[in-house]
Amino acid sequence: MELEAKLHEIKKPIMVLGTSSGAGKSLTVTAICRILKNLGEEPIPFKGQNMSNNAWVDWEGGEMAYSQALQAFACGINPSAEMNPILLKPQGNSISEVIHLGKSIGTTTAQNYYKDWFIPGWEVIKKSLKSIYEGNPNCRLIIEGAGSPVEMNLIHRDLTNLRVAKYLNANCILVTDIERGGVFAQIIGTLELMKPEEKKLIKGIIINRFRGDLSLFEDGKKWIENKTQIPVIGIIPWLNDSFPPEDSLDLLERKSHLNNPELKIGIVKLPSISNFSDFDPLENEESIEIEWVIKSQSLNQFDFVILPGSKQTIKDQLFLEKSGLSDDIREYSNKGNIIGICGGLQMLGTVLEDPFLKEGSKTNLEKKIRGIGLLPLKTTFLAQKITRQTYSKSIWPCSSEINELEIQNRITELDKSQKSLKIMPIFKDAELGWYRENEGGGTIAGTYLHGIFENDEWRAQYINEIRKNKKLPTVDKKTRSYKIKRESIIDNLANEFNKHLNIASLIN
Repeated sequence: MELEAKLHEIKKPIMVLGTSSGAGKSLTVTAICRILKNLGEEPIPFKGQNMSNNAWVDWEGGEMAYSQALQAFACGINPSAEMNPILLKPQGNSISEVIHLGKSIGTTTAQNYYKDWFIPGWEVIKKSLKSIYEGNPNCRLIIEGAGSPVEMNLIHRDLTNLRVAKYLNANCILVTDIERGGVFAQIIGTLELMKPEEKKLIKGIIINRFRGDLSLFEDGKKWIENKTQIPVIGIIPWLNDSFPPEDSLDLLERKSHLNNPELKIGIVKLPSISNFSDFDPLENEESIEIEWVIKSQSLNQFDFVILPGSKQTIKDQLFLEKSGLSDDIREYSNKGNIIGICGGLQMLGTVLEDPFLKEGSKTNLEKKIRGIGLLPLKTTFLAQKITRQTYSKSIWPCSSEINELEIQNRITELDKSQKSLKIMPIFKDAELGWYRENEGGGTIAGTYLHGIFENDEWRAQYINEIRKNKKLPTVDKKTRSYKIKRESIIDNLANEFNKHLNIASLIN
């Protein structure tokens, strides 16, 4: 089908635009997806271009942003890279990896991106839209914009906001975050910078993250509607659930609310952290408090420490050494519990080698550096990466079926010069992860599987081993399903939005 000729036949798409980054677009789309699913519709999420190192891998091995994967879960469907046809993964120094339809096709600088990639980018967006509608003719697209739709220095090269809105003639919502302040200026300023034909697409305004009595904003609502001639279709209250952050900048704003946590976890906030959603299952454990470690300090206050994934492993390991955090981790390892995920596993090893300058090395001296040295592993980074869903079975700390993501480009092998460090495989597929026990107690472990903590049985047993050492009672692993918890969180989000959002005005 030629999409342009069929637009009058499809269900009206809904597009969520924001007055700024972090206004709440991702969660608004997630909520609308679940609301429409509950109404019997066939919603499908879409974001033409996303910039994020928080990634997901679909069943075909295609890489996409995790936020669109979460939105797909809200729709009750499997994520697909078509839902996020362009993914930009920042590597630092204004350089990003470019991913089209799930496959890495090169790197670019911010300066050259639109010159080299604008036309191919728009074509891949149109290709994805056509494919989605051909496979799902009765669907309704729920589209997420990016940042602000009126960045005037970039608007002529816009790939994911008003260009998509106009192409699909979508019903658009403008979301603004009242918590940031200046909500009236944000709304009026954004609308004033739109062309008349663009402004006509805005069918409603949402005031997000309102604290206190909603009735107190009634005068503000009337003023906005009188000034803009656009209805305020929702005033969404401040929600306290542990929803995934919009991007990595939100991580430091997340605070645990537990008065008496039984376990405390330290997660190292790497400069190039990737896949921070790996730790959402831990955020939702009722007995666990998480603290993000951003500078050198004693780690003895933590029951276990996590070294997360990295988009630039060499760069982040150099940061750990320079900041003193490598020494902190080594000292803690004498009797503490440490687990590294993907890049974190590599940094726990002895040697890191980057011959193709893929992982943040800038000079020949940085092509080969030492790791933290807690696992006898040498990693060499390759030119091409592997992205796939992986099935295996764990051996440690329990026997359990495992299904998670691999996003890596390496060869990791045993460093035979470190004979004093004895390691054992975590999984039957030995190359997916290793662990060793410390003489002073605790374990050092690392795995290439993103999302390992989503496996309820594995997560529960790992936590229980640490609880035993603290003489705490073990938790019942049968009652702690993260996927059920995630569904509950999405339902709660949708229910709250449904109470305060006039969704009928967008679909009728």
